[in-house]
Amino acid sequence: MNTGDDRYSRQERFTPFGLDGQLMLGKSHVLIIGAGALGTSIAETLARAGVGHLTIADRDYVEWSNLQRQQLFSEEDAVLRLPKAIAAKQRLQAINSSIQIDSHVMDVKLEELDTLVNGVDLIMDGTDNFDTRLLINDISQKHNIPWIYGGCVGSYGITYTILPGHTPCLNCLLGAVPLGGDTCDTAGIIPQAVQVVTAHQTTEAMKLLSGHHEALRDKLLTFDLWRNESMSMGVKHAKKEGCLSCGPHRTYPYLSASNLEKTDVLCGRDTVQIRPGKKQSLNLQETADRLSKLGEGKVESNPFLVSFTAGERRIVIFADGRALIHGTKDIAEARTIYHRYFG
Repeated sequence: MNTGDDRYSRQERFTPFGLDGQLMLGKSHVLIIGAGALGTSIAETLARAGVGHLTIADRDYVEWSNLQRQQLFSEEDAVLRLPKAIAAKQRLQAINSSIQIDSHVMDVKLEELDTLVNGVDLIMDGTDNFDTRLLINDISQKHNIPWIYGGCVGSYGITYTILPGHTPCLNCLLGAVPLGGDTCDTAGIIPQAVQVVTAHQTTEAMKLLSGHHEALRDKLLTFDLWRNESMSMGVKHAKKEGCLSCGPHRTYPYLSASNLEKTDVLCGRDTVQIRPGKKQSLNLQETADRLSKLGEGKVESNPFLVSFTAGERRIVIFADGRALIHGTKDIAEARTIYHRYFG
């Protein structure tokens, strides 16, 4: 990396960061899981800042509804239905040709993530579901790699920096703080919520990668832009001594097959079954009402299940969270559809 030119001069002149910080940034490798709203904003900021090596992994392709908030994509990408990881890499290379950018079109699960983290200094959360985040959390703890959690829906956002051995992990925080469960497809989203979350995520990333750990925010941040609300919450008390992800007797439960989301292609039925890692207890009437309000398809229900038909795909979901995605044999597509509506 050449720091003698003018490209990074403005952030090098920022005294707390300086030339030393820039040099450390240029030697860093960041893994971004997800190339949607959060992931593309994170990737663009870090690419412009001069992170030397970015790896991006995403299973989805660009759609028209993405263009409102997923800032690396164009109308042409949506017309061509380019995989998000590929479209993101093409745009980022045009932004900064001096850095290394690797892209992977893949459904990130245990095997894939265990390979992707090799040589990585930091993991950035750009995902859309908690199954993947809990997997990232356990991989982070196992390999002692920090990661920065982020989420947003509607006008609400949340972010927290997780440092193995120092902070509570995501498993510790479950049930202790409001992590949310809605999705952009069910509750909508304004792009400013994305931008505020990723501004905090990437600022934390630059502090961490440049060696300024003392400047890291040690609190969980939440905000609601529409309501003009924000809160910074101390969560050190949430660290659980007996946590199986980060405690002294850790077993990394979300790296275990019994706690992973399970998918099966049903023989002869053009259908994928998805079973969440942990049994859920859905209120089927509330689920049916929420899907009906979207106005995107036909909703039918009985005391045992909810059926939602949109275009050529039909989702049938049961009270325990198990779902059948009819009309596809593609597991990655089925998981995208499932998490689009059920988080």
